[in-house]
Amino acid sequence: MLLSPTAFAQDFVRAWPAKPVQVIVPFPPGGSTEAEGRLYAQKLTENLGKSFIMDFKPGAATVIGTNYVAKAAPDGYTLLATTSSFVLSATFNQDLPYDPLKDLAPVSLMTRRGSVLLVRPSLPVNTPAEYIAYARANPGKLNIATTGSGGSPHIGAAWLHSLTKTDVTFVHYKGSGPLITDLIAGRVDANITTLLTAMPLAKAGKIRIIGVTTSDRSQLYPDLPTIAEGGAPGYNHQSWWGFMVAGKTPPAMVKRINEEVVKAGKAPEVSKKMTEDGAILTFSSPEDYRKTIITDLARLKKLVAENNIKSEE
Repeated sequence: MLLSPTAFAQDFVRAWPAKPVQVIVPFPPGGSTEAEGRLYAQKLTENLGKSFIMDFKPGAATVIGTNYVAKAAPDGYTLLATTSSFVLSATFNQDLPYDPLKDLAPVSLMTRRGSVLLVRPSLPVNTPAEYIAYARANPGKLNIATTGSGGSPHIGAAWLHSLTKTDVTFVHYKGSGPLITDLIAGRVDANITTLLTAMPLAKAGKIRIIGVTTSDRSQLYPDLPTIAEGGAPGYNHQSWWGFMVAGKTPPAMVKRINEEVVKAGKAPEVSKKMTEDGAILTFSSPEDYRKTIITDLARLKKLVAENNIKSEE
C-alpha cells in the first residue's frame, strides 16, 4: 500500500502522452520560432501517436505565454516552446507574475543560433580585429544599428563594446527593414543580425559580413572568423530555442519528455533541416539547460546594469 503512489506515478509517466499535448509559443505565428517548433511537434506526433498542438500566446515580451505554462497543471501536457527572450524578459521585467527559476522547469535546450557582425561596404574593415582597432581609433564615431533598445542585437553589440572598452553610438530602429536600408546606404556603420538575414545581402555586395558571434566558427561558413578571435576573448553571443514545463512537474516526467523531444530533434529529417537553417544542434539535459539560464541571467543583469540598457518592450 505504501508503494502504490510511487507505482501510480511511474505508470502515469510511462503512459505519457495519453492525450494531446499543448505546445505554447509566446510569440506571434511566423518566423523561425514557429518553423522550428512545428518540426518537433510533427515528429513528436508521429513518434508518440498523440497530437502535439501549437498554441500561440504572444504579448508582453513573451510574459503572457510563459506565465500560462508556469500556472498550468504540472503533468507534462503543457509545454513551453521558448527562446533566449525568456532570459531577456527576466532581466528587464522586475514584476514578472512568475519566478523564472522556480515556476518553469527546463526540459531541453534544443538548438543555439549565432549571429554575424556586418558593416556598410565603405567601412574600411574586413575582420573583427580590424573593426575593434577602428573603434578604438575613432571613439564615439561608429553608429551601431539595432532593432530596439534591450533587444538581442543591442545586447550583443553592447557586450562586444563593453569587452573591448570601445565607445560607439547606438541607433535604435523599430524594425529590420529601415535598419538594413540605412546600413546599405551608409547612414549607419554596423549591425548584428542572423546569418540567414545577412548572407543574401552579402552575396549581393550590399553589406560586408566580417565575423560570427559564436565562440566557434560556423560550420556553414568556416572562413568567417569569430569576434572572440579578433580581440574580444570570451565573447559568445547566441540565441537559443528550448522546451520548458511547469515548475512543479515531477523530475521523472521532465526526464521522459526530455528523452522524447531529443529523439524527435535527432531524427535525420529534422536535424538536417535545422542544420541547413544555421542552427547548432544542442539537445541538452534539463540540468545543463538550467545552468545555461542561470549563467545567461547573471551575465545579462550585469551587462544591463553596467551599460544602463533600457528595454523598449
